[in-house]
Amino acid sequence: MLYEFDGRTPQIAPTAYVSELATVIGDVVVADTCYIGHGCILRGDYGRIEIGPGSAVEEGVIVHAPPEHVCKIGKSVTMGHGAIIHGNRIGDYAVIGMGAVLSIWSEVGEWAIVAEGGIVRLKQVIPDHVVVGGNPAVALRDVSENDQAMWNYGKQLYVDLAAKYLRVGMHAIG
Repeated sequence: MLYEFDGRTPQIAPTAYVSELATVIGDVVVADTCYIGHGCILRGDYGRIEIGPGSAVEEGVIVHAPPEHVCKIGKSVTMGHGAIIHGNRIGDYAVIGMGAVLSIWSEVGEWAIVAEGGIVRLKQVIPDHVVVGGNPAVALRDVSENDQAMWNYGKQLYVDLAAKYLRVGMHAIG
């Protein structure tokens, strides 16, 4: 469901899929070929959320911008099931693992990977091309070519899934 709040209205590209079971409130911009999954909450009530083209916001993800700030999510970003995103910026092609948390004003670099359950703390900056994990998140290794190949495959799956949902729809049966 899309909601206007305090004069702020979501802007959804025609080729983006937003599940009717997701909640999108206020100043939220969703670019082309994005997938916004079932049960997601995107709260642009006192800040702005910008999601770049080809990004996947998987089921149960919560995104909330800090007051009067922009939570800028780059292109082809993957946000795994149940992640909590409250940061300033996620760079292009980054991966946020299932159940990971990006705290207020944090930043994640381009092609960085935050492992499942990783906690990126208040104002923490994760550099480009590094895999981090733990609480607080620490560098584990550099992102490999195999990582990029695997994640490019997964990213395309969600672009294709968004197109399929738009094409065939979801139909209640009960």
